[in-house]
Amino acid sequence: MTAGQTRPAFYALAPGGWRDYVTLLHPPYTAWHLSYVVVGGCLAPVVSWSRLGWTTLAFALALGVGAHALDELRGRPLRTRIPAGVLVALAVCSVGIAAAIGIAVALEFSLWILPLVALGAFLVPAYNLELLGGRLHTDLGFALAWGAFPALTGYVACAGAVHVEAALAAAWATALSLAQRRLSTPVRRARRLATSVEGEVRLADGTVEPITERTLTAAPEEALRLLAAAAVLAAAALAAARL
Repeated sequence: MTAGQTRPAFYALAPGGWRDYVTLLHPPYTAWHLSYVVVGGCLAPVVSWSRLGWTTLAFALALGVGAHALDELRGRPLRTRIPAGVLVALAVCSVGIAAAIGIAVALEFSLWILPLVALGAFLVPAYNLELLGGRLHTDLGFALAWGAFPALTGYVACAGAVHVEAALAAAWATALSLAQRRLSTPVRRARRLATSVEGEVRLADGTVEPITERTLTAAPEEALRLLAAAAVLAAAALAAARL
């Protein structure tokens, strides 16, 4: 199995047309990281569903669209055929709208949200374009930017401050995001960089099992699917409990 014959991600659709835009959204991962926003907001003493909804929408735009558009612009890891100009426009417009939403929420509720808006607008290009020499583009940088930051922002959007439960939620999101990276990094390597996979595993009972792209990716990808579902379900449970 060669890199050109396998999909670049388990959720990637066949290239071309509208399918490229669905693939660009990284649907399971976007839903996973949006769940951090919801968990953070639902841990606040009082949940403002309107502010939490707007904050989740802002992250859906900035992360789900903007960050992923810039990521695809840099090296085409998903092998989409979306023109570079369209990717740039998607990134600029989505991040701009997300920032406008954040500013509106800050002016309506608490100016403490403004630094978070500025940080989010910085993180999208800084992480995905590997600015600052790529110093933020690490496993920990990913976990803090797309794990801790959404959880904290969701909490502050509802509470207007940071309390111990917000810090614990941020730590949980960081740990879960690090687990995501530990699983997804070897999968991306096998799917996107490997030109061929060869070999076999000999077991003590004499069984011989071939090593293929599928054997390298199946278990971690199943774990990623389950973790994404678990994060979304945790967010849904907390939201249901606070309704």
